[in-house]
Amino acid sequence: MTLTQELRHRHHDLWYRMVTHPFVVEMGDGTLPVEKFRAYFLQDYVFVHDLVAMTSMGLAKAPTFLDANQLHQFLAGILNPENDLFVRAFKELGVSEEEYAAASASSVTQAFGDFLVRTGLEGTFEDIVTILYVTEGTYLDWGTRLLEAGKRPRQPIYREWIETYASEDYWKPLREQIRIMDDLGVSAGPDAKKLMTSHFLLSSRYEYLFWDQAYNLEKWRI
Repeated sequence: MTLTQELRHRHHDLWYRMVTHPFVVEMGDGTLPVEKFRAYFLQDYVFVHDLVAMTSMGLAKAPTFLDANQLHQFLAGILNPENDLFVRAFKELGVSEEEYAAASASSVTQAFGDFLVRTGLEGTFEDIVTILYVTEGTYLDWGTRLLEAGKRPRQPIYREWIETYASEDYWKPLREQIRIMDDLGVSAGPDAKKLMTSHFLLSSRYEYLFWDQAYNLEKWRI
């Protein structure tokens, strides 16, 4: 059993709760209120900045050029000016450029982002790759589940979001990330594996809370 398989198997309940959160289920059914998706999308836009920062630091820590190139391709996909999904979605959701440019992190987004940046600064390449597996792998999972279940909601942005994360274009680079993580799992010692497991768990919990905050329209309490 590979490391990714082992972690998914050992923590199946947590992973399943992430990829079948009511936010995801209702998005697939087309019953999710648009205001909740709008709240999610604004926070995701804020979150991506910290994801890019962590990945950039991971690139510098990569043990081989091949591993570095994989993270480089992932970053290129996010930063490519032709990737205008956020801009188009904000337009469809009625979010002005001024509004999304001024968006600030919620308590969950702030905590999750701080965790990513701290891991980028203090963690190992193995730790960073583990977090990327969770942040990207969960999206592939729920996107694939919804698409295979024939979910095609009438709301265009919901449909595009599902198709984006279930596509071969998304799966291809993730397949390489999984290969890297599994290779690292073979060579990692007990202490390194323990840390990778810890990062898997914490980032999984944050992923669940990220859905939860949008679904419940949570804001800072004070």
